[in-house]
Amino acid sequence: MRLKLVTDPLEQGSFFDEFQLEGMAPNANEIYLELIPENLLRALKTTQNAKSLKIKLTKKHCPCLTVAADLPSLSSNSRVVTHDIPVGVIPRKLWQDFKEPSVPDFDVSIYLPPLKTMKNVIDRMKNLSNFLVLEANKNGEMNLRIETELVSVSTHFKDLGNPPWVSTDGDGSKEGSQERTKMAQVHVDIKKLQQFLASQQVNPSKAICSIASDRTVHFILLHEDVSLQYFIPAVG
Repeated sequence: MRLKLVTDPLEQGSFFDEFQLEGMAPNANEIYLELIPENLLRALKTTQNAKSLKIKLTKKHCPCLTVAADLPSLSSNSRVVTHDIPVGVIPRKLWQDFKEPSVPDFDVSIYLPPLKTMKNVIDRMKNLSNFLVLEANKNGEMNLRIETELVSVSTHFKDLGNPPWVSTDGDGSKEGSQERTKMAQVHVDIKKLQQFLASQQVNPSKAICSIASDRTVHFILLHEDVSLQYFIPAVG
């Protein structure tokens, strides 16, 4: 299974004064596109001082997202800079592959330490093993651990805190100390965890890790009004 990246929907009104979309059909008013993020980022960097910005799907030598920016000019003439970003149009028969995965019931949710700190730890561990054990409890503690026939290495984090929804059990009463210190764990491909940690460029205000023991680990990066979700499946 591959690493899944999911973005929450961005409200049109928060980004566009005008918006028009004609999808595949009245009952499927959507268009699925794939692109190289760096190409879009490079185009948007040139529009930071733009008076107006238009983004539209066009057909050039291939399907493109055309970014047209009206930039300030020293003369009375407008100065429009246009970028054509090649995109792939996803056939409707493949849309199901891009649906957000269903979220299982998690055993533990915990706030993550600084992503840069985690990345430094993982970068050292990757030279010792291809797989890693990630474990956490409801007492704000998390461990990163690798075990091989020759070596056992672990890094411990404490006082990370847990999201408020894990502070009580189902009937609202406080959990016992034994239950709170019980570790939930998942074995993951260390390379996929590295892919997630590359997202530190997002500079999230909060990062949350949720573990469904021996099934999956779910990461959420929160940044202003946007959240990014990552699912990494467990390995046997």
